[in-house]
Amino acid sequence: QLQLVQSGGGLVQPGGPLRLSCAASGFANDFHTIAWFRQAPGKEREGISCISLVDGKTYYKDPMNGRFTISRDNAKNTVYLQMNNLKPEDTAVYHCAATNHAHVKFVFSLCVDQTEYKSWGQGAQVTVSE
Repeated sequence: QLQLVQSGGGLVQPGGPLRLSCAASGFANDFHTIAWFRQAPGKEREGISCISLVDGKTYYKDPMNGRFTISRDNAKNTVYLQMNNLKPEDTAVYHCAATNHAHVKFVFSLCVDQTEYKSWGQGAQVTVSE
């Protein structure tokens, strides 16, 4: 069974950086894409970005003016979300998730659709505040 273990959340001041990590273990090779989602207070969960574990291609639902960058380290089975110039509106619980749905590989924009995911990390609170 795939396990996704997140780390890296916390409190950061506006304008500061934060990097989230998502380490996969257990049948990780069965999954081809990992995505990041977030859920702000009182809002629905939204997709942020995803990355192919096969060829490294990435997709961003919202460019976020280049503030967020997704990356991978296949040797460590870990995906990262580097967040720069954080704003108070970035405050949310951030989740990573993995999918093995074949059609996502061919219609990669589906990778930020949460219905494509059954394996989720435990979540990490990110709070952007003075």
